[in-house]
Amino acid sequence: MRRLCIAIVVVAATAGLLGLFHLRSASAHCDTMGGPVAAAARRALEKGEATPVLKWVKLEDEAEIRAAFQEALAVRRMSPQARELADTYFLETLVRVHRAGEGAPYTGLKQAGAVEPVAAAADRALETGSIDELVRRVTVAAAAGIRERFSRAHEASKHADESVEAGRRFVEAYVEFTHYVERLHRDIAAPAAHAGELEAAPVEHSHGHE
Repeated sequence: MRRLCIAIVVVAATAGLLGLFHLRSASAHCDTMGGPVAAAARRALEKGEATPVLKWVKLEDEAEIRAAFQEALAVRRMSPQARELADTYFLETLVRVHRAGEGAPYTGLKQAGAVEPVAAAADRALETGSIDELVRRVTVAAAAGIRERFSRAHEASKHADESVEAGRRFVEAYVEFTHYVERLHRDIAAPAAHAGELEAAPVEHSHGHE
């Protein structure tokens, strides 16, 4: 309780509530205010029951989340301002611990609009029970990416032997094209894994290019 009260005083005296939201380009989904982790946290706080959020953290982190939840419940009763700050404190704690469990960095909560469109489409697929739109979106994007890089490499290959500079332009386009295809195929062929495992996996290049 004392730890949470101190955190609230510091936040209110320095940056205010908006200062808690570190804005950056979207590279994750679960660290946004509109993401599923934040939504689960809000539901749990409204119901006064921590169980709905525990699935987002590992077993060894459950005690920390339960403690933070109880602190937030106690402080949010003090006033509307305390409620808002206590809720944000719990959201930040939950998202930070969840991200750590993924093996991913935590750099603060992001605004809801920072979610990548494809991640939002994935959420809609789960909500509606239909995967067709998500498959179409990803397939179209992947095909466009392959075609664009192929076109650039193929055109450059026609002039690769005209000069050293032209040859280097071809090699650059060739490396981008082949590595793009390799990355796509690796992700397609790989068994399903948690985001942290994917982020931690070493990148292998069969062509040996950097």
